Amino acid sequence: MEKSETKENPEFLEYVYALNAGTGLAEALRLSLKEINAIDIDQLNSIGLKTYKKGKWTIHKIVQHLIDWERIWCFRAIIFARGEGTIPDAHDQEIMGKNSNADELPIEQLVDELRIVRQSTIMMFESFSKKILETNCKFFEYEMPLYAIGLTITAHQIHHFNIIKERYIPLAE
Repeated sequence: MEKSETKENPEFLEYVYALNAGTGLAEALRLSLKEINAIDIDQLNSIGLKTYKKGKWTIHKIVQHLIDWERIWCFRAIIFARGEGTIPDAHDQEIMGKNSNADELPIEQLVDELRIVRQSTIMMFESFSKKILETNCKFFEYEMPLYAIGLTITAHQIHHFNIIKERYIPLAE
């Protein structure tokens, strides 16, 4: 991809940085795990498969979406960290959500999986040197430092947890 085709520090990164409130990567990952550990499973079970609006995902699908996208972002991070040279493809979250079986799984299982994936993500990012974390990553029409991938993961969680708090928690019985 030609340099002129990429956007350095794409606009969505401003949102990522704002959601992380200036927190460094290690702290943002630690705080995100703390938020996962604080999930009220009983409350989520009382909501079940309700949605706040027709056509919106259930909380189960949102958690599965977080798991899936974290794995995708980690794959991208490894590709760049190891200098493999492949430019990762884009993925369609709507297709992935439609084809997940998240609504058939207990919310406890999904939250446990999210926790384990996050712990793995933390270990991966902790293994990267400063030089690796500052690696310039180019994919799709974007260009950003590798550490921004980690902050994207935490911001993605913050974004969706905010939606759950604002739109789904009021559905609890």
